Parts: sequence; C-alpha cells; structure tokens
Amino acid sequence: MEIYIAAAIMIGLGAVGTGIGFGIIGGRLLESTARQPELSNLLLTRTFLMTGLIDAVPMIGVGIALYLIFVVAG
Repeated sequence: MEIYIAAAIMIGLGAVGTGIGFGIIGGRLLESTARQPELSNLLLTRTFLMTGLIDAVPMIGVGIALYLIFVVAG
C-alpha cells in the first residue's frame, strides 16, 4: 500500500512543480519580450526549449512511479 502512496506523491509533486515552472517561464517570457521586443523570436525559441526540458521531469517521475506500481508492488 505504501508504494501506491509513494507513486501518487511522485506524480502529484511532479505535476505541481511543472505547473510552477511553466508559470515562471511564461512570466519571464512576457517580461523580457516587453523589455526588448526585437528579441522576441530568439526568446520564444529558447522558451520552447526550456518548456520541453521542464516537461521531461514529470514524465520521468511517471515512469518511475509506474515501475514502482507494476514491478515492485506486483
């Protein structure tokens, strides 16, 4: 039973962290685009790169949580 709780906490905290990360990076993108609009294309490209990296972390957590559920608890 503890493994299921641990897996749920891993998935939940990964989702919360990703939401906070997307909020911060979106706010910084708007702030920096407002300061220097001529760099908007460069900033948007880098933002998409960073969102991909931020999104990879909870996917790894989901993979580990599924491993815990199906292999360790099974």
